[in-house]
Amino acid sequence: MSEKKFDIVVYGATGFTGRLVAEYLQQRYGNGDEIRWAMAGRSQDKLVSVRNEMGLPEDTPLVVADTSDDVSLQAMVNSTELVLTTVGPYQLYGSKLVAVCAASGTDYVDLCGESVWMRHMIDAHQETAQKTGARIVFSCGFDSIPSDLGIFRLQNLAKQKTGQVCQHISGRVRGLKGTFSGGTAASLQASLKAAKTDPENLKLAVNPYALVPGFVGVEQPNGDRVIYSEELKSWVAPFVMAAINTRNVHRSNALLGHAYGADFTYDEMLLTGDGEKGEAIANHVANDRSLAGPDAPKPGEGPSKAEREAGFYDIAYIGELPDGNKMTLAVTGDRDPGYGSTCKMIAESAICLVKDARDTAGGLWTTAPAMGDKLITRLEANAGLTFKLES
Repeated sequence: MSEKKFDIVVYGATGFTGRLVAEYLQQRYGNGDEIRWAMAGRSQDKLVSVRNEMGLPEDTPLVVADTSDDVSLQAMVNSTELVLTTVGPYQLYGSKLVAVCAASGTDYVDLCGESVWMRHMIDAHQETAQKTGARIVFSCGFDSIPSDLGIFRLQNLAKQKTGQVCQHISGRVRGLKGTFSGGTAASLQASLKAAKTDPENLKLAVNPYALVPGFVGVEQPNGDRVIYSEELKSWVAPFVMAAINTRNVHRSNALLGHAYGADFTYDEMLLTGDGEKGEAIANHVANDRSLAGPDAPKPGEGPSKAEREAGFYDIAYIGELPDGNKMTLAVTGDRDPGYGSTCKMIAESAICLVKDARDTAGGLWTTAPAMGDKLITRLEANAGLTFKLES
């Protein structure tokens, strides 16, 4: 038994996504010897109200903490093996928490899709986390677990079956039903604002290797235009999550010792169908700026339970081997990506890190090198994901 009071503290548990994480943990694991977890937020009264609204047991532990209160923040971090935070945008509300976790040797997972902020955290805290043993793992939701672990699994299978890895992989979203989270929209808006006000941030934002300090790789494919795929018989449009997913995949490659190759290339796009209709949808997607506008979903808002459960996603990762042959691996999820599936992914990531991946050293990580197959096993067993080799 750990000396810490909790295994996991869910920070932001009164927010929309935080509530879903708490609900999942209670339904899947309860709160006892296997997983000891607590809800955390800024207000005791709000925590009690949300706990009661969700019908959670009255003895569910509550922790009051606020990033503007150093004492409460440190006390929360000291009480737990890991902090799971859903409080974003992280560039506005997450920097102090990462710093405290890194300095205290406390593990951390989040849902971040903000590559420039992540790079600043890597530069600021990598050395400290390595010394204290804190494992800081970003992007443990729809961005970027399907892509990061899908490519990790495909490359491992390619190596096992052919002795080689794929030189290029195309991520193609074949099906998706659901809404992107208000947190994703808020993060995108904050990132755009930061890039406009600082030229160095803009350079990082457009750099595919932004999360690999000191590495200059090969030119990456352009996924920002509408194209037609003869192979897939479909129009292909830019995918809004590609900007963060591709960065995390390249960081994973680097942290794995460039196991995919120093010249590995990856692009990620959305299939919209054949014919004039497919082309029209592709052009609409390419020109859609709604996530960056006033009509974007707001943090704290989200779909109903029925809508979350009716959602899904299906992404094909098509790898090209050096001999010209191809392998395809599909990653699917059984809930809407932004909420229903994401809450399960981050919860299982937290549990995997503190229970299964104890041999992972301190540092700032992505999911593949930090947890790899251990996390894939958990996600397939508990979280409704599949990782299936199709060809």
